[in-house]
Amino acid sequence: MRTEASLDDLLAFLDESPSPAHVVESAAARLDAAGFTRIGEAADWSGATRSYVVRGGALVAWSAGEQVSHDSPFRIVGAHTDSPGLRVKPRPDSSSLGWRQLGIEVYGGVLLNSWLDRDLGIAGTVVDRDGDTHLVRIHAPLARVPQLAIHLDREISERGLLLDKQTHMTPVWGTGASQAGDFAAYLAEQCDLDGSDAVAAWELCLYDLTPAARLGMDLSLIASGRLDNQLSCWAAVSAITDAPAAGTTSVIALFDHEEVGSESRTGAAGPLLEHVLERLALARGAGRDSYLRALSASSCVSADNAHAVHPNYPERHEPNHRPMVNAGPAVKVNANQRYATSSETAALFERCCREAGVPVQSFVSRNNMPCGSTIGPITATRLGIATVDVGVPQLSMHSARELCGALDPIYMVNALDAYFQH
Repeated sequence: MRTEASLDDLLAFLDESPSPAHVVESAAARLDAAGFTRIGEAADWSGATRSYVVRGGALVAWSAGEQVSHDSPFRIVGAHTDSPGLRVKPRPDSSSLGWRQLGIEVYGGVLLNSWLDRDLGIAGTVVDRDGDTHLVRIHAPLARVPQLAIHLDREISERGLLLDKQTHMTPVWGTGASQAGDFAAYLAEQCDLDGSDAVAAWELCLYDLTPAARLGMDLSLIASGRLDNQLSCWAAVSAITDAPAAGTTSVIALFDHEEVGSESRTGAAGPLLEHVLERLALARGAGRDSYLRALSASSCVSADNAHAVHPNYPERHEPNHRPMVNAGPAVKVNANQRYATSSETAALFERCCREAGVPVQSFVSRNNMPCGSTIGPITATRLGIATVDVGVPQLSMHSARELCGALDPIYMVNALDAYFQH
């Protein structure tokens, strides 16, 4: 049973993970410490009973019980490594009126105003001209998106802040005139590569340098960037490290690109999880029929944060489905299948919470306010696996800095611990 002491590890995980590639690195480090073995996709998986595989910003790990047979089911927890934010363009160098600026592309459904006037670092991956990938984290106040002074925007308090993604969100990162290749040369220096032409390409995120923290006079809250959905990634990793040696295979699937639709080689709409499950079944002697039988008996928890009721905007929630912070994970239901929860899977997760002594809530969107979606419906559609969508309630979703209760991450891990025992 996890306690609040585990929160220090969550805060560390959040601070270590400013990009999807760093989430994978943070997860892998914890799996390595728990005795898991990293295995290549092209390797022979025979005997790989407590292992994980990495593909870009995605990771799938599994722990097979001692009594697992060729048609034993899978118990899966899915989450995603990416968060909405600002990504550096391939040719980012520009300058205007004495300011050096970086061209960025808005990634996902960003709350644009939350990125203004923050000290931003840069993190992600850089590929050199030889094809080698370098994990990069420049944890320094390198860039900033400055807001227009109120004196030059007198109507902002009445009409609200209106931001154009192309013209208003370009950060400054120095003064003077930029030349083509300046950013590549800077990256080469940071990666100890020889010359600006040594850098071939990159996938880089800007991120707020403010560390994750306990908040409130009673320390009952957590404030951090990327709680959606790194909190669920951390909970999944924490749960599988203690998965029981039962007659099932515990699996966690941490996908990339959920915030932009999941349709990629490393997203939930791609074949990664499907291929991993099939290879695990084949490695233990399953044929096509027994593999399909295993899938029919399997289940999946799609863990992605939920909307907590906002004290300043309570009317935005359906009156009888207002998740509270520090009151346990919320089961997310949508009759239009934006969430994959069924009555059976809702009952399964609620039973797991009850066994773990964890409170549980329900979330349904208002009829006049369409909800987002998750990897849950994608996984259920691709594999036919019974799925439940759940999440820790939070405020400020898709902000550069989000907010949740300090008890709820612990509740989520304890619930997943109980789920892996089913």
